[in-house]
Amino acid sequence: MAVAAAETRVFLEVRRRLQSALLILGEPDERGMHLDVSITPTSLLLRTPDGCSETQLPAEVRLVPSSCRGLQYISGDGLHLRLQARTESSPQLISVFKHGLQAQECCTFSCQSCGEVLIKDRKLLRVLPLPSENWGTLVGEWCCHPDPFANKPLQPRENDCFIGDSFFLVNLRSDWEQEPKANTKVICKRCKVMLGETVSSETTKFYMTEITIQPSEGSFPNIPRSQFVQSVLAQCLVELSSARSTFRFTIQGQDGKAYILLWILNSDSLVIEPLRSSRCVRKFPLLENTSEADSRSAWNAIKVLYQPCIRSRNEELASSWESDISVHPLTLPSATCLELLLILSRSNASLPLSLRQMNSFKVAFLKM
Repeated sequence: MAVAAAETRVFLEVRRRLQSALLILGEPDERGMHLDVSITPTSLLLRTPDGCSETQLPAEVRLVPSSCRGLQYISGDGLHLRLQARTESSPQLISVFKHGLQAQECCTFSCQSCGEVLIKDRKLLRVLPLPSENWGTLVGEWCCHPDPFANKPLQPRENDCFIGDSFFLVNLRSDWEQEPKANTKVICKRCKVMLGETVSSETTKFYMTEITIQPSEGSFPNIPRSQFVQSVLAQCLVELSSARSTFRFTIQGQDGKAYILLWILNSDSLVIEPLRSSRCVRKFPLLENTSEADSRSAWNAIKVLYQPCIRSRNEELASSWESDISVHPLTLPSATCLELLLILSRSNASLPLSLRQMNSFKVAFLKM
């Protein structure tokens, strides 16, 4: 027997800064079936003659049922309505540049994909952010004398870690069995994934999406690859947009080829997935199935617009963005660029039809 209420798709996006919520109730599998919707401050209850489904809201979210407005039905999409939502202020962002990476602490660097240890028990005496990529040009503009840093690349010492936009620079002189050559790929010995590349005979660049850095003491849970990539990229984009007042990015491979044009729409979204139902349990497909899905029902996420650039798509737009100084390039391994594109595509495909496009761009969420 079909359970229409339990199979009614629920989409709820809460905007923390605006204290508002967008609720979309998808059409039941059996169209024309009577559907009652009850909204309380803490839950959503859907009833049909065949059953009911209740979605509990997380403790930090409270809806205001009396504020319901903008009620409309969109064929093929479902019932749309907006409400006020009382939420806690946005949680403080834990920087991916600093998380698990503190000076005066012994850290272990590992391959994120398979867990292979790359650097074990490295005591970091200095953890320093690198200047922006065009810092040399800026020094030339500011200085009235010859640039004292010309032709002097910033190289970390053995107990240093320098942090770039999407990578770490570390000195691996004492960890390599043989002296590496400059400008060669660094490949994981176990899973053969590209982790970074050598900058010089002593300095190696590790991409943030490919490795984990954790204190040597203690154990930490393994994060699913898709969730890890989303979290690292989302936090990286938010920090860069805040620090450099830019919201447009080109995601490019290590060969300089553009894969994705990405535009941050907002970074204060809280997306709710239904977890408990009186007749069935159905995960919210936007957020995928992860090991934490049964214990966590709300995810902080950034909402982005994107355009793929693979297979010669959007070449003219990509060329325009690449020549625009307000657009910031972000370099990742080519395989990770394709992973990210797949994540964005799956997110876009799971959204209600009316939310999948904005002007000529596609819409997606990245979990933080």
